[in-house]
Amino acid sequence: MLRRAFVAPDPGWMRLRFAGRAVLGIGLAVALCGITGHSLVATVAGGLSALLALFTVSDPTVRGQAVTTALLPVVGLPVLVLASALHTVPVARDLLFLAAVGGGVYARRWGPRGHSLGVFAFMTCFMAQFLHAVPARIPELYGAVLLSVAAAAAVRFGAWCYERRLPAPAAVPAPAGGAGLARITTRQAVQAAAGAGFALAVGQVLSDQRWYWAVGATWWVFVATTSRGETVVRSFRRVLGTVLGIGIGFAVAVPLHEQPVAAAVVVALSVFVVFYTAAVSYTWMMLGVTVMASMLYGLLGVLDPALLALRVGETAVGALGAVLAVLLVLPVTTHSVTDAWVERALRCVHACTAEAAARLAGGPDADPAPLVAELEAILGRVRLSLAPLVHPLSPMRARKKRARQVLTLLDGCAREVRGLASVAADPEASHDARLAAACWRVEAAVEALTAPPAVDRRHRHAAPVEPAARETEPVFAHLHALEQALLELAVPLRRTGPVPTGA
Repeated sequence: MLRRAFVAPDPGWMRLRFAGRAVLGIGLAVALCGITGHSLVATVAGGLSALLALFTVSDPTVRGQAVTTALLPVVGLPVLVLASALHTVPVARDLLFLAAVGGGVYARRWGPRGHSLGVFAFMTCFMAQFLHAVPARIPELYGAVLLSVAAAAAVRFGAWCYERRLPAPAAVPAPAGGAGLARITTRQAVQAAAGAGFALAVGQVLSDQRWYWAVGATWWVFVATTSRGETVVRSFRRVLGTVLGIGIGFAVAVPLHEQPVAAAVVVALSVFVVFYTAAVSYTWMMLGVTVMASMLYGLLGVLDPALLALRVGETAVGALGAVLAVLLVLPVTTHSVTDAWVERALRCVHACTAEAAARLAGGPDADPAPLVAELEAILGRVRLSLAPLVHPLSPMRARKKRARQVLTLLDGCAREVRGLASVAADPEASHDARLAAACWRVEAAVEALTAPPAVDRRHRHAAPVEPAARETEPVFAHLHALEQALLELAVPLRRTGPVPTGA
């Protein structure tokens, strides 16, 4: 687990940049709140707002990110006011929490911007409870949130806008077919609200003061999952990360929380861990979140061992609520979600190869590079979708083996497509009829896996790649390996692409 979190490949140092910028942006926000005379409570609110602005905004373009960042306070501050006003009205407050959960998940149907705004709206509701916000504090909290979001934006779009020098990342929305309850985002919104209702009720039995931890655990389990299998695995990792984080909290947060400088260093390190590991290990991300929360409670003067133990219990309740909801309420099977993502990955391989063929044929506007980036993003979703099957605790050995074969072969496809795109970018490799013909063979292999039988597959009969050419020219080696991987995929995919997970 440690190796996966900190030794995992980081092409272009993207995760390191992401984490470093987060520490800088959140640190600037907290410093400005302190310099301008905000109270500790408002400063914490500002730091959390900056964290959310840097963590959740994921539009594919810098301009889109800027627009979404500007909209965060527009959506979040009214929720903060309402949550503060209802703080002493339990029934209305609870209904607001459930509405924020369901609405936040439902907003995913509008893509990355909807997702970001939904997360920020729920977290401002959560923040009001976490900080015991009352109407009298609203003006100061408003100022801290606005100042901190502005500070985060200044770092993200000014001082450290590394995205301007990189190709726009591919936007890969979740499969969204159907209408009403047939739409995945609608079903998930209902599931999340049901799970949060369970967490809220049981969490209040455990503690009438910290029940919102259970609701927050349910919420964050749902944030990045689609199927019931993904949700179950993420719930397990949520609890595991919290337990490990509590262990570190006992060792670090309890003795250091009364030392401001040491506490600030621990919080900064926790933020770095959260951002650096988010893309590769949810367990480590939750460990960082738990340590950070422990230090914040120490700074607010309420930290003790019993509180940390309560957090484990509330987190377990929230995770259980999420699991029960996805199993019992409008379940979205792992099978259906995996099928959709695998097919999208194969069609992206097809598109990459077609674009490379066009480039090799001399097309001046053909460029496979953006499609290669999109393929990497889609493969990330395939891995997440298949995580329940390849998990060490999965009892379905045959399906685990087939899922691992799919992942291995798709990773091989991505590797060969990257090599092919690199060769196609070389002007010396253009206008080669043999390469174009070989690309057509790869397209035919993809069609054999994804297209209905009636689809015209004339490219399948293109001339084969000569063995001598494969040995002497790297491009032919890429094409041959890609075609071979696609042909081998027919076995675990059972020809048409479905991965029968049964989860």
